[in-house]
Amino acid sequence: MPRIPFFRLPTKLRRHVRRNRMATLAILAVLGLLLLLPIYSLYCIYKPPRFLIGYMRAKYPDVLFEETTTEKIMALSLDDAPSPHTDEILGVLKEFDVHATFFVIGAQVEGREDTLRKIVAAGHELGNHAMHDVPSKSLSLEQLEREVGEVKEKLVAAYAAEDKILPNNYFRPGSGFFNHKMRDMLGNRGYRITLGSIYPHDPQIRNPQRNAKHILSMAHPGAIIICHDRREWTAPMLRMVLPKLKEQGYKIVTITDLVKSVEPLGGR
Repeated sequence: MPRIPFFRLPTKLRRHVRRNRMATLAILAVLGLLLLLPIYSLYCIYKPPRFLIGYMRAKYPDVLFEETTTEKIMALSLDDAPSPHTDEILGVLKEFDVHATFFVIGAQVEGREDTLRKIVAAGHELGNHAMHDVPSKSLSLEQLEREVGEVKEKLVAAYAAEDKILPNNYFRPGSGFFNHKMRDMLGNRGYRITLGSIYPHDPQIRNPQRNAKHILSMAHPGAIIICHDRREWTAPMLRMVLPKLKEQGYKIVTITDLVKSVEPLGGR
């Protein structure tokens, strides 16, 4: 027996309702994307996906983010050296037979020249982090050039005191930001802007367990880890990270040793 609908919208009205429903769904989808985009952007800052690092490497081939290799090797770097916490960090590195690159802030060197010598004597290396803990992008090119030169003199002196030669011209800009003018000026003077590909945001996040988990979750061959001296939670974090990485078969080295393992003539 055929069903007789008691109520049925006219065809024209049904089409109107259907169009409104589709428009509503489209609006909701757009709103969802607008809500998710900032969240995903923040996630990419905290934990940049590999394709984003690859894009940055292709766009800025003169800037060092990481190296491409299948060998289980990574570089460890520590910004904002030297500090009252450097000796403890050196002790952790020695305990696990690991070498690192310390990026030096020139204004922190006075009274700690022996610490720089100790870093060099232990087989680690020094890099340039300008004179002050400020965004390098905010400096004029003249001031940046002057500060980088002043810090280089301090690094050269530390190596000379150990009868060694500064093995690199790495410069890590304050706050990690750079522009084309900086790249041109620094490149023309033989410096290489050096960033990284694993960064636990440890200046802002004081939890060593969380920072260790972040590094371990992103570990991959050829990566450059960015950590920070001058924080009391860095040494505890390294005590968690380093043995785990070694258990996974990784060799942790200076940036120069990573580059030399991959690039002809050490990237020069």
